[in-house]
Amino acid sequence: MDMQHQHQSNPGLLARLKVALACFSKALSDGAFVNQVTPLLHGVPTTPAIPHVPPPPLPPPPAAVVPAKPSPEELQASALNLLALLQREGRLVDFLQDDVTSYSDADVGAAARIVHSGCRKVLLQSLSLEPVLKDSEGAAIQVPLGFDPQRIRLTGNVTGTPPFRGSLKHHGWIATSVKLPTLAASLDARILAPAEVEI
Repeated sequence: MDMQHQHQSNPGLLARLKVALACFSKALSDGAFVNQVTPLLHGVPTTPAIPHVPPPPLPPPPAAVVPAKPSPEELQASALNLLALLQREGRLVDFLQDDVTSYSDADVGAAARIVHSGCRKVLLQSLSLEPVLKDSEGAAIQVPLGFDPQRIRLTGNVTGTPPFRGSLKHHGWIATSVKLPTLAASLDARILAPAEVEI
């Protein structure tokens, strides 16, 4: 095995002559062959060509995170939480549950002041409100084509197609931010006000 390997790595004169003639003939007709052989003639080591490996494909961009819509239970809890605040600060539920038809106007007015003060405090702390339309009430208004019916409600004799002209009866309200406290999961949102027992 070693002698055969040595014979292949040190070919004889006849074998070398055959390779030289073949190289001479190919060099006359093939320029690419000359470029391949020239470094060998000058003793420059050649490195095998590295195959081109395409870069791995880029990972797909992350999907946009869509905030989860609150469940009906969560929406109810938020509404009940606000109502509980209105009850705590302004006794709103007590006022609305009471039959005020038998009370005098003076009594109702006095109670309304207390309810108004407490409920207004909750409103200012929990919500930022702005008018839907900035004009003062009673101002002449033009309602354009394509108006948002959630923001503007038409009343009176509405005929034809926009634009409409009319008088602003109420500027509307829009909540620009909500700052309700987070309700602990252990609390029952349905309890608007606990029963009070004096000992």
